[in-house]
Amino acid sequence: MSRIQIPQSISEAPEKSQELLTNVEKNLGSVPNLYRLVATSPVALEGLLGLGGALGRSSLTAATRERIALAISEFNGCEYCLAAHTYIGQNLVKLTDSEILSNRNGHSSDAKADAAIRFALAISKTKGNVSQDDFEEIRAAGYSDAAIIEIIGLVALNVFTNYANNVLLTEVDFPVVEELSI
Repeated sequence: MSRIQIPQSISEAPEKSQELLTNVEKNLGSVPNLYRLVATSPVALEGLLGLGGALGRSSLTAATRERIALAISEFNGCEYCLAAHTYIGQNLVKLTDSEILSNRNGHSSDAKADAAIRFALAISKTKGNVSQDDFEEIRAAGYSDAAIIEIIGLVALNVFTNYANNVLLTEVDFPVVEELSI
């Protein structure tokens, strides 16, 4: 059970969040618990949707964005985001189960995506104080200045959703994934 009350419908959300949630429903076909929970703060919901929408147009492929989300969600221990991004990875961007497992473990079978995942995790592990070697590796993988900034943005976006779900104990409304046995 969530630590704060989740609006059970769009009409129960604050008025300033209702139009945003209606757009989420139009785009996704439903309104996942995360969005209804964040809708408690219309400004937070607007920020989440704005950053997510903008980064959805980044130079990184949808598959790479999902790979990063899986790695960061695993790193932060966010059950909700792991379930959501596993579902998205399998059903929308068509990642294989073995690729998803690899992503959760901080890697990818795709060399360029692997570099992005490792860089994203380096950002998280060092609180943004990546080494020169980390920076040179992402450059050597062929990522532009803009793409590097987009990776930083994806880390920030995923940290926000991971922390919101972890703090508020968001009820998972996607198929639950098993914990890694590392």
